[in-house]
Amino acid sequence: MKFLPVNRRILALLAVIIPLLVLLIYVALRSGPLAPIPVTVVTVENRSIAPVLFGIGTVEARYTYRIGPTVAGRIKRVLVQVGDGVQAGQLLGEMDPVDLNDRIAAQEAAIKRAEAGVIAAEAQLRETLARKTYAEKQAGRYEQLLQARSVSEEIVEGRRQERQVTAEGFTAARANLDAALQELARIRSDREGLIQQRSNLRLITPVRGLVAARNADPGTTVVAGQSVVEVIDPASLWINVRFDQLRVSGLHAGLPVQIMLRSQDGLSFAGRVLRLEPMADAVTEETLAKVTFDALPKRLPHVGELAEVTVAMSALPETPVVPNASVQRVDGRLGVWRIENDKPRFTPVKAGANDLDGRVQILDGLKAGERFVVYSQRALGPRSRIKIVERLDGVTP
Repeated sequence: MKFLPVNRRILALLAVIIPLLVLLIYVALRSGPLAPIPVTVVTVENRSIAPVLFGIGTVEARYTYRIGPTVAGRIKRVLVQVGDGVQAGQLLGEMDPVDLNDRIAAQEAAIKRAEAGVIAAEAQLRETLARKTYAEKQAGRYEQLLQARSVSEEIVEGRRQERQVTAEGFTAARANLDAALQELARIRSDREGLIQQRSNLRLITPVRGLVAARNADPGTTVVAGQSVVEVIDPASLWINVRFDQLRVSGLHAGLPVQIMLRSQDGLSFAGRVLRLEPMADAVTEETLAKVTFDALPKRLPHVGELAEVTVAMSALPETPVVPNASVQRVDGRLGVWRIENDKPRFTPVKAGANDLDGRVQILDGLKAGERFVVYSQRALGPRSRIKIVERLDGVTP
């Protein structure tokens, strides 16, 4: 009889514990870690999508004018700063002429001396021409007297020699005049060359544009061809873009693009593929392309700024299509969680192109009409219990 109170206490304790255990199991199965995982489900559809291609590029100037001297020298002055707008023909700077002015002055003096030489040669030519004419007349007259037996043969021969000497003198005088004229032309050419060389010391922009770089300051010695100032044409800005070679099928000139500049976050600019470069990057396995703006931004981007380019490709034939969010990688395999008998089953798929609306082609693994999981509250597994809901909190469909 003494065990009766003990049994009563055990029964009372069990009456309390068993309902608590049942309640705990119920709560665990309904809202705890063992509860079904809420998921959203959609059905596979056959649709045609317009794939997109993403690329990263840099803003560049199509035309860059590197302005510098044609001969080595020292910079005398630079009149512009980076960012200044310039007009065609504007003076940007000047090189130190050193002794060019003195050499031009010496050439001008040499020209005057050569002109005086030409005048003297012309006078000498006129003088020898007069002597030649007189000697020819005298020789002709003495030839007639010889026929009349009025003079001797020796006198006539002397006149003939005199005519020959004056003719040779005339030829020499004419040659001297030609040489003097050629010397004058040479000195004038040398002077023009020095003047042109001096004009080349003036650094003048050939186009209207923007000063992009100032590579040297006054007093700096530069070599021939070295750039002192760089000018770009803002209207010629384009983007040098790199695309993954595995995804460029169908990319061609003329396709519309959307351009996102790093310095203008949130703004999108319309553009177009201008051309594909014939040379690709063999190291990074990327295809290069040039993209232009349909209309330049009001606030011009910096040269060298990074830009994100999205190309809208031509529409593809209809295939099974699913949202990007439903495609996951499990154990190194790409696939989706397909609903089979109200249970999730991971199905490997072969994905194709994507579009701007977040859809992806399924080339193999799914058929139209099959249901699959788009979003889940937690990671799914083969033994996961699921509960299909209309939407999940915090997830935008």
